[in-house]
Amino acid sequence: MIDSLWVYVGIAVAVLVVVGGVVLGLLRGRGGTGAEPAAPEAPGTPGPSDADLAPDGAIGTIERPGEVVEDEPAAPSAPAPAPTPTVETPEAPAGRLRRLRARLARSNTALGKGLLALLSRGSLDDAGWEEVEDTLLGADLGVQASTELVEALRTRVAVEGTRDEGAVRAMLREELLALVDPSMDRSLADERVDDRPACILVVGVNGTGKTTTVGKLARVLVADDKDVVLGAADTFRAAAADQLETWGARVGVPTIRSDREGADPAAVAFDAVKAAAELEADVVIVDTAGRLQNKVGLMDELGKVKRVIEKQSPVDEVLLVLDATTGQNGMRQAEVFAQVVGITGIVLTKLDGTAKGGIVVAVQRALGVPVKLVGLGEGPDDLAPFDPEAFVDAILD
Repeated sequence: MIDSLWVYVGIAVAVLVVVGGVVLGLLRGRGGTGAEPAAPEAPGTPGPSDADLAPDGAIGTIERPGEVVEDEPAAPSAPAPAPTPTVETPEAPAGRLRRLRARLARSNTALGKGLLALLSRGSLDDAGWEEVEDTLLGADLGVQASTELVEALRTRVAVEGTRDEGAVRAMLREELLALVDPSMDRSLADERVDDRPACILVVGVNGTGKTTTVGKLARVLVADDKDVVLGAADTFRAAAADQLETWGARVGVPTIRSDREGADPAAVAFDAVKAAAELEADVVIVDTAGRLQNKVGLMDELGKVKRVIEKQSPVDEVLLVLDATTGQNGMRQAEVFAQVVGITGIVLTKLDGTAKGGIVVAVQRALGVPVKLVGLGEGPDDLAPFDPEAFVDAILD
């Protein structure tokens, strides 16, 4: 009985082994590996997007929260070479005088032709001579100079009794040239003095083209092979220093300026003269702010600029820039500036814009100083030393 029981147990075990093997075979036939299944992806974690794919479809580097991905540093590009500034060569003064004479002749045609026509009539009565005098006054020659010229002409016409236009022209030329006074010293202080640079201070009222004149004057001196330094002591106009610096750069001339708008003009002028000495320049030109002659405070400040410069170097030249078209009003301006800073020379601008060339004589007589430079146009080289004979010939041309 017991033996039969063990027989049944053995049969049951065998059946279980067979069934287990069949089940295991079925599972393997369905592709199961028996490995642990992969953990499910955390919710909210994005997969690679189109932006993360390289152009060939490969997956690029994806930044995860808290992960820092550093790009490879790009190779540094070579800096572009700075453009070399073009330094201009100004026109020589001799060439300017020929060109300016032609322009002056056109602008003063009325004066010259009017006088020649009147004087060529022959015998002039009092009314005729009054007409001559009116023509001279209309040219801003001034009352005293006009009266002197008329008297001299009346005497010569009466004595010589000529009506020939050539003879009248020669006579008028002599008398006009005497009024312009070629004996005046019209040279500029542009040479080193006692082993220091010459110092030129440029002054004038608003609107006369003063800063532009300083830039053009630098070109005149550079054309004469002078080493020049500019001082931008006009600190009231924001663009004045920039404008002057541009003029200087065109001919390779340094400009001393303040980086602070509204800086003390006397301090800037002092620094410019000091820098010119250190650079061993031939001449330093100091530009100043334009000011009205009836503003006492501004005129006093101009006097201060000159005094501060003189603590370091004498001021060799004070040039007053006058607009030739202002006529007799320019005379009153000139007189006030002469009292404050002591004018040594006149620069007449816009002389081509008027037929009133007589202002040259009038301003010289009022101040006792010569016209040294004249401007006859807007071009950079339209400023030239004043030549009395060329001026008179242009009027009578």
